[in-house]
Amino acid sequence: MDLAVRPWFLSLLLLCAALGTHPFGSAALLADTPAEELTLETSDSIAIKAWYYPVPAETKPAATVILVHDLEGSHKTVDGLARSLQQAGYAVVAPDLRAHKPSGSGGGPSDPRLLKKQDLEMIAAAAGGSLRNQSALRGEIEAVRNWIKSKSENGVLDIDKLCIIGCGLSGTLASMWTVADWNWPPVATGPQGRQVRALVLISPVWAMKGVSMSLPLSSDVLKHQVPILVLAGTADRDAGRLFDQLKRMRPRGWFEQRREQPYETGAADKKDTSNATVFFIQRDTILSGDKLANDPEVNVAEQI
Repeated sequence: MDLAVRPWFLSLLLLCAALGTHPFGSAALLADTPAEELTLETSDSIAIKAWYYPVPAETKPAATVILVHDLEGSHKTVDGLARSLQQAGYAVVAPDLRAHKPSGSGGGPSDPRLLKKQDLEMIAAAAGGSLRNQSALRGEIEAVRNWIKSKSENGVLDIDKLCIIGCGLSGTLASMWTVADWNWPPVATGPQGRQVRALVLISPVWAMKGVSMSLPLSSDVLKHQVPILVLAGTADRDAGRLFDQLKRMRPRGWFEQRREQPYETGAADKKDTSNATVFFIQRDTILSGDKLANDPEVNVAEQI
């Protein structure tokens, strides 16, 4: 296989190694199953709408994906990616964040442009107390995770094969929540966290509205543990900055391909990418965030 011609295949190793899943395209695409509307609730009593894209009833999902839209987006702005992943065998849950209709806003801003730092931090919150199912702080992403766990208990989904995708600023929120997930300590009955097996960041934003990637990057979870895929267009400067930080933390475990250039890797043997755990794929497009995620020509789903 010519790796320079098919760079997306290496990013597939991220999920295949971490989740034990099949590569995109290794099996026939599944039939399109209608999305189901869910109503979830955060710990600050905000009613959140989410859309569940199940695989057909007779099919076991390869993994479960939480897909989080960018600020001022919605599940509709990432629907194309959700459906492509669904057809490839992944179950997907895409919430509409607070202040993004039809989700509620509680007593906070009803316009997503007015969301403040504390509102954004609450979206990624998963803390408070020693028992996760009784946590005092439970934001949108945690509410989705809890729903997935409930479906996992009857075998429909598998909470231990969990991937989260964040677009734009939600990449930062997804990173923050991933760190929170890994920080839950085990209890006598088993683990409460470490359920995120892969983190995908599409056009990640370094800092906005007081929320920064600096905080999750200070955690060992992002430094060394969770496999990470960064996808970006040529205009996404923050994505390159983030990847440069990540590859310094994993000097022998990175892979990158910028635009149409030959790929590079941190391995001593430049043809050996088996140990890569952090990937950067840059596409030759000015699209970013949800538009990049949803564009059929870019076809982000083939790279996840």
